[in-house]
Amino acid sequence: MSAKNKQIADTFIELLEVLRRLRAPGGCPWDQKQTSESLIPYLLEETYEIIEAIEEGDVEILKEELGDLILHILFQAELARESGKFDISDSLKHISKKLIHRHPQVFDNNSKDSIDDKNKSWEIAKQKEKKRDNILDGVPKNLPALIRARRIQEKAANVGFDWDELSPVLGKIDEELAELKEAVTLKDSENIKDEMGDVFFSLVNLSRFLNINPEAALRMTISKFEARFAQVEKELKRRGKDITDSSLEEMDEIWNVVKKKARA
Repeated sequence: MSAKNKQIADTFIELLEVLRRLRAPGGCPWDQKQTSESLIPYLLEETYEIIEAIEEGDVEILKEELGDLILHILFQAELARESGKFDISDSLKHISKKLIHRHPQVFDNNSKDSIDDKNKSWEIAKQKEKKRDNILDGVPKNLPALIRARRIQEKAANVGFDWDELSPVLGKIDEELAELKEAVTLKDSENIKDEMGDVFFSLVNLSRFLNINPEAALRMTISKFEARFAQVEKELKRRGKDITDSSLEEMDEIWNVVKKKARA
């Protein structure tokens, strides 16, 4: 083991010992009363804080938030160890073994699979390991819908269910939009919801095809809308007006000015 790797291992063990001290008698009452279930909200929060740091390119915040997430991972493993189920070493051994098994092209010198074959082998290997009935099984149902849609599409694409070029992907969006417009015209609320979902799903597929994270793209647009709308409100206040008393035409006029300035 290199000196750097030993330093990493020592630091990892030090964090584990700190956590165990907090859980031990005389430690922290808050840490002592936590359960796997009670920590779920904090685990989710830390995960999203990491995503935000990555998207904003804030390296210092990312460094800090990664530590927070590692703590929660260790906390879950420590709770399992205390109950006699497993410990963190079992989790680490399992993921190492799984990575080696699912990457024969890297760890098996006799493997000559193409990229497509590797992706297909990965999905088939996962299906066998998890004893799943279908290729699309295993994507958590409580994932944000855009992320789950993309993962479902990726799994289908990895076994060959995908277009080879962009044109039919764009054509599918046009097709779904036309069906949505027809449903709106007929005022069929259930069909409108169904067709709206199809439009979203086809847009996610386009983002996958273009290698764009749909969740990140939508969050970026939301942030952009928030910033521009705040400028509209600020300009109305400068004019001595309250936004609730302003007309759509007036707000739209300011919006277009703000949008033009932002693009410039």
